[in-house]
Amino acid sequence: MGTFFDLFMGNQQWIYTLVLIGLAVIMGGAYFIRSLIRGRERFDRVEKQGGSALLSKEMMEAFYWFLQPLGKFLVYCRITANGVSWTSFVFGAVAGLCLAFGHFGSGAAFATVSAVLDSLDGLVARMSHTASDAGEVLDAAVDRYAEFFFLGGLVIYYREVPVLMVLTLLALAGSFMVSYSTAKAEALHVEAPKGSMRRPERALYLILGAALSPVTIPVFEATSDFPIPIGHPMVIALCLVAVLANVSAVERLWTVAHAMRLREAEAARVAAATAMEEHADAQEHVDGHKVTR
Repeated sequence: MGTFFDLFMGNQQWIYTLVLIGLAVIMGGAYFIRSLIRGRERFDRVEKQGGSALLSKEMMEAFYWFLQPLGKFLVYCRITANGVSWTSFVFGAVAGLCLAFGHFGSGAAFATVSAVLDSLDGLVARMSHTASDAGEVLDAAVDRYAEFFFLGGLVIYYREVPVLMVLTLLALAGSFMVSYSTAKAEALHVEAPKGSMRRPERALYLILGAALSPVTIPVFEATSDFPIPIGHPMVIALCLVAVLANVSAVERLWTVAHAMRLREAEAARVAAATAMEEHADAQEHVDGHKVTR
């Protein structure tokens, strides 16, 4: 029992870092070779979302290319998209629990599995021809909960360092506001700016920050003024998300509000023009009636 606990929640957190880096190198190398031989793989979802200054389209293409055989395998095993979503939820909750105890490596590993499954549920739904609006609602809800578990776990862990706890709360607020502004734009049929700090991008930086922290803690925090190991890569990732996500959210909300003002102004102009035409028609009718008399 002690060995099991040490493996998943103990001090050997750097093992998860090595595994995640190894998988990333293998995936990136395989896609690079594939691109040299057959060219880049194109995906409609990647083209629709577009890349950003911090997360290129090539990186997104490599990830979605990696997901294709996994999606086909899940469909072959008759695993439903909703089942994938709920499994993503469970792994996201476990990731948050790990982070709440300061186990950055295992937290990053479980969050990675959750993020991969989160991307797979929609793919499985499309491959199995079971995509539905209800499934999209579940997918969106699991996204929010998984992100809350990750950042909520860090809020608990950083409770002894108020400045880092506030920083994590700002990252949480920015993350939710980016998602809210995008959803609001879609509900109002307004094209939201692609911008930065969408869900995949936030997940990448936060998971990377958690994964690298077990490596830096023994090196840079052998002696520290903080009561707990803070994990400098994790703090850097939180700073990035806290600042850029809130800036992106403000930009998106301003764009949506501006588009709505233009729409309302156009609607008012059309209504005024229609009223003038109706008034002119009525006046013409009255004048015609006088001439007849």
